[in-house]
Amino acid sequence: MTKETVNEIKNNPKYQELVTKRSKFGWTLSIIILVVYYAFILFIAFSPETLGTKISPDGMMTWGIPVGIAIIIFAFTLTGIYVKRANSEFDGLLNDLKADLKGVN
Repeated sequence: MTKETVNEIKNNPKYQELVTKRSKFGWTLSIIILVVYYAFILFIAFSPETLGTKISPDGMMTWGIPVGIAIIIFAFTLTGIYVKRANSEFDGLLNDLKADLKGVN
């Protein structure tokens, strides 16, 4: 790929839109999952007895286990949300960009 082609891609408004939208969405999801993970860790650090409480008086499982599993499921869900948006919106923008570049060359 030549420097001219790279500059042409970088200066294309559709490329800039794609990069901006994808970056903003990626950072938003990253911040959400970091907040959830850090809240969980802080909860464990400052209130371990809460998550260490048994679900039932005669049972063995504590509340920490389902909460931890829920956080993992939440992370997978956020990944699915990103993939769905990437396959619909971001791929469409990328295809438009490719069509523009083929039309110019």
